[in-house]
Amino acid sequence: MLTQDRWLLPEGIEEIFPGEAEKLDRLVRRLLDRFATWGYRLVMPPMVDFLDSLLVGTGHELDLQTLKLTDPVSGRLIGLRADMTPQVARIDARTAIEGLPSRLCYFGSVVHALSGHLEKSRNPIQVGAELYGHGGVSASVEVIRLMLETLSIAGVTGVHLDLGHVGIYRALAREAVLTEPQESTLFDILQRKDATDLAAFLDGVGVPKPIAGMISALLDLNGSTRVIPEARVLLNGAGSVVGEALDQLSAIVQDVVERYPDVPLNVDLAELRGYEYHTGIVFAAFVPGQGREVARGGRYDDIGRVFGFARPAVGFSADLKMLAGLSSWSEPVRDDDAIFAPGVIDAELDRLIAELRGQGNIVIQSLGGEAESAERLGCGKVLGKQDGHWRVV
Repeated sequence: MLTQDRWLLPEGIEEIFPGEAEKLDRLVRRLLDRFATWGYRLVMPPMVDFLDSLLVGTGHELDLQTLKLTDPVSGRLIGLRADMTPQVARIDARTAIEGLPSRLCYFGSVVHALSGHLEKSRNPIQVGAELYGHGGVSASVEVIRLMLETLSIAGVTGVHLDLGHVGIYRALAREAVLTEPQESTLFDILQRKDATDLAAFLDGVGVPKPIAGMISALLDLNGSTRVIPEARVLLNGAGSVVGEALDQLSAIVQDVVERYPDVPLNVDLAELRGYEYHTGIVFAAFVPGQGREVARGGRYDDIGRVFGFARPAVGFSADLKMLAGLSSWSEPVRDDDAIFAPGVIDAELDRLIAELRGQGNIVIQSLGGEAESAERLGCGKVLGKQDGHWRVV
């Protein structure tokens, strides 16, 4: 006997009904078509993969987000993908041409074991693009531009761009000579931006004062583009790695500001989004009223090393369902142009229906039910006979 429980889904897992599904379909087609014009080719990784492949180059957070089970065929641990980037890196490693960059894009469902405190959904539809084989500023800028164009196509307005560089924190953490647990604690404090806890921690583990001062300075290096020249002064003794990271960040900021003067830009050197995963520039797009980013990305060089083909990589991703929810455009699939056809056996009628559908028209043919009508099926036109021939009336 069916009960109401049969309607329930696991917490954070949603069904998508026709109206929303049609909107998502239209949106992803527009995005993939635009990605193609930039030279990004579509790939389709599997939903299920061996666990060691799913977690390549990632940190503890993605491990916690991955649902795991044992494959009855191989006996190995497999998982439902929580992020598609490691799989796309494997595809690049198998298909790349030495010396040439690869541009790949993707979309598909991912599953999270846990929902975030600001996001209840555990089954986002991930859409994104990755550029492999070029470690320069121009590659990072291209991916940021494509991310902003993606949001524009989706009709997302009021976008703010955040930029950071995890390489700066990595270099300072190495200079502090911290153990792995200590570095994890430091990371957590910086994410909370707690100056009191930070000072107590650095003093407690005996970090030399010059390094401690530079790590503490990261908390205040947050704001407009003025942050970069300030960082050059405050982090002057940090070494060449930090200097090179600031040079990269400066070049990216200059390019983005010139191309998108109307997009508010924030530089935050204490933003370590994806620290265990990214190796250099990190970026994210925010809009007013949303407690989390609507798109995010960064550089994660050498992610393909385990597949035997390590090379630079940069990319971004977004949740298609979130983009659709924020979208300012609507493009209904069925409107008054839909055509209702009677449910009769007639060769001429069948040919006309096939011709109309071939031209992209929606033709809904009656199945003979008494309740069926053009109005109830959302059709503004009808196929009827005039002068002995079937026509749209």
